[in-house]
Amino acid sequence: MMNRYLAFWISLILVVALPLPVTAEDEPEADETSEEAPTFTDYVEMKPSFVTHVGEPSERLKYLKADVTLRVNSETARAAIETHMPRLRHELVMLFGEQTDLETLSSPEGQQAVREEARTRLNQVLEQQRTDEQIVNVLFSTFVIQR
Repeated sequence: MMNRYLAFWISLILVVALPLPVTAEDEPEADETSEEAPTFTDYVEMKPSFVTHVGEPSERLKYLKADVTLRVNSETARAAIETHMPRLRHELVMLFGEQTDLETLSSPEGQQAVREEARTRLNQVLEQQRTDEQIVNVLFSTFVIQR
């Protein structure tokens, strides 16, 4: 009886204790100097909302309303974006106005393509202005097409 009792406790200890070092070794240690995880994130809202004509010219106008927020990884990016806001807004108005295929624009894939193109154009403006800043992501908090 004592051997069963002892065997039970030894097995329980082994089952509980043995996985602990393995689990600890499998988890990567947090590296504060890792370049993959940004240490700073800021969101810059572009106010007011964008409202612009989209689609092919026809008798009935079609409009796009978009609320845009820019994600950046630099503490100094907000100042650069605010300084160049008129030019950045101009680029987005031009990009939205170039959209002629409303079916594609209404799809998630089409919206993703517009977001990527917007990020590219906005980063080109910041590069031309020699700000040394970069927009990481363009987010649409509202994206409505009126047909």
